[in-house]
Amino acid sequence: MKTGLAVLACMTIAQGAVTRGLAADRGAPATAVEPVTDSYHGVAIRDPYRWLEDGGTPRVAAWSMAQNSRTRATLDRLAVRRTLHDRIMQAASQTSPSYHSLTMAGGRLFTLTVQPPKQQPMVTVMPPGADPSQARAVVDPNTLDPSGQTAIDWFVPSPDGHRVAVSLSRNGSEDGTVQVFDVASGKEIGEAVPRAQYPTAGGSLAWKADSSGFWYTRYPGAERPEADRHFFQQVYYHRLGSDPAADSYVLGRDFPRIAEIQLDSRENPNAVLVSVANGDGGEFEHYVMTADKAGAQHVTQVTHFADKVVAGTIGPDDILYLVSKRDAPRGRILSLPLSDLDLSHARLLVAQGDGAIQGGGEFGGEAVAVTRDALYLRELVGGPSRVAIFAHDGTPKGEIRLPPVAAVDELEPGVEGHVLYGVQTYLQPYHVLSYDEASGRSAPTGLAETSPVRFDDAEVVRLFATSKDGTRVPVTIIRRKGASADGRRPTLLYGYGGYEVSMTPRFAGEATRLWLDAGGVWAVANIRGGGEYGETWHSDGALTHKQHVFDDFLAAGRALIARRITSPSHLAILGGSNGGLLMGAALTQAPSMFRAVVSLVGIYDMMRIERDPNGAFNVTEFGSVTDPAQFRAMLAYSPYQHVRDGVRYPAVFMATGTHDGRVNPAQSRKMIARLQAATMSGYPVYLSISDKAGHGIGSALSVRVDQQADYMAFLFDQLGMTFSSGS
Repeated sequence: MKTGLAVLACMTIAQGAVTRGLAADRGAPATAVEPVTDSYHGVAIRDPYRWLEDGGTPRVAAWSMAQNSRTRATLDRLAVRRTLHDRIMQAASQTSPSYHSLTMAGGRLFTLTVQPPKQQPMVTVMPPGADPSQARAVVDPNTLDPSGQTAIDWFVPSPDGHRVAVSLSRNGSEDGTVQVFDVASGKEIGEAVPRAQYPTAGGSLAWKADSSGFWYTRYPGAERPEADRHFFQQVYYHRLGSDPAADSYVLGRDFPRIAEIQLDSRENPNAVLVSVANGDGGEFEHYVMTADKAGAQHVTQVTHFADKVVAGTIGPDDILYLVSKRDAPRGRILSLPLSDLDLSHARLLVAQGDGAIQGGGEFGGEAVAVTRDALYLRELVGGPSRVAIFAHDGTPKGEIRLPPVAAVDELEPGVEGHVLYGVQTYLQPYHVLSYDEASGRSAPTGLAETSPVRFDDAEVVRLFATSKDGTRVPVTIIRRKGASADGRRPTLLYGYGGYEVSMTPRFAGEATRLWLDAGGVWAVANIRGGGEYGETWHSDGALTHKQHVFDDFLAAGRALIARRITSPSHLAILGGSNGGLLMGAALTQAPSMFRAVVSLVGIYDMMRIERDPNGAFNVTEFGSVTDPAQFRAMLAYSPYQHVRDGVRYPAVFMATGTHDGRVNPAQSRKMIARLQAATMSGYPVYLSISDKAGHGIGSALSVRVDQQADYMAFLFDQLGMTFSSGS
């Protein structure tokens, strides 16, 4: 083991010793090499571009401008870029409204409504029957800010349905302030509550049962040093009409520095479930807040991080339903009455099955939907969804029938005896159906997205690749029916592989339609690190097992090549954020397998990630360089340290946003500089930096279309793709 580490250290040091400023990518701006050496557990690691980490200096600003100018000049010269942009924007503008974040309150249905060509989604309200013809906007950021740069981070209506609290942020920053709006008039009422939302730990809110105030997450202010102000999230209470500066502390002083708090009372306004994540690695503890008849507030801790309870819901029946993964990596359901919240008294309600229960969280929706007659669980089997139904005593009652290879993103108890659920497939847009508990049948509602993009000529095929250790990895392929397997199809392979985030089916949309029209194939790999098969699938791709993620993705690429769907000269890969780390690892570990790489808001220098503004939150997922074993694992794959001079790297396009609070833009700057200096393939290495975007969440429609047109044009150019006549 020591020998292997020493060899790796020598290799890394040699790479860092480059002193020339000119780039091997001859069209790229020159970048000064100013090595800085760090020592980790006796291993010296040299960083040639440490100076690029300080984005606030004029020098880095000038470098960034030069990179951006080069990229813009190249892309704007491509005729296909304008075609792609116009086609994507036209399709988006002609797409009907779609309705998400379904929330019943006060006998009405609230939704986050996407209504192209408006730049931002808005909060709308309608009668409980889900009739969009009776919907009206309550909070429209497009009216509040015609520039399109103000976004809704999240919203929570009051239990009586008369008010809605909304976190608003600008420029894709996710740095949100809560504002309260009157539902009847749409006017802002009361006072703005600052420091409630930030991309590090997110934000959340739960109303008091009488709608007179709310509990919310708050970040520190001037009472703490600047470096602490996006950590140490706590719970405070705000009474409507009072000064937020006088809001009362409730909970959280003993929470970890990297606590991420979610508050939920949507199914039972008389009790609040407080879920606390220990960073991003999948550890949770839970508290319940209730009030007695005299109005005194009580907080009870129900679970601890070691208990492996990952999510919960308090039902209208005063039962706490918990998703436990102790000795059950795919999840099981426990129940506790609010009158006895001792976890040792929990009843096993639903045993572990063959599907992985989705546990909620930032991208997961509600863990359990509870109606008077039943419990509804969203489960995954390798990526596609299913919805299992159980009686309150745990007796199975079947499933909601779904289309093949579909995703159910949310379940919301609707009018008495009905459950609303949103479903989509790769070939069918998102639409909301109403499940009738009495008949066991589903009927469409008017909340259905329609798109000018059709896939009548396309098919979805699922295959399995075999990873390095023998693990079978699902790969979903979208292609035209009858597409020949001649090894010459331009193929775009997408992956993520982290945080137990699953790659579930999403409507393919105009970008995929354009790709297919140009003769291409689109593929998605369900690799480890996600939650497609439960916690084991996640943990096998986290911490010291992270290399499994990259092995799985490379196996997916080899499977596409072996089946003659494509070839290395026609294969491109795409990923973002944690998926950007995947892109960096793939291109450094197997540079000859791909012709082009698109990596968005990615992570590349694992030696420095935990020092980034959001880095500490990732330690429970990636590990820490302070731990010798985790350091060795991280160094073994860290893309920035594994770029080698003289290698024929594929063409690379990276993009980042100035306002990104989740991944430091410096990660992209340094990786681009290193690749530009090292590559000898003659293929370009581009960097695009947007000052109107952050991590991508909350970006205006026009910004998102511009960014998509950019990387699609890059891929069309590098793979020599053209549209067939009539497409």
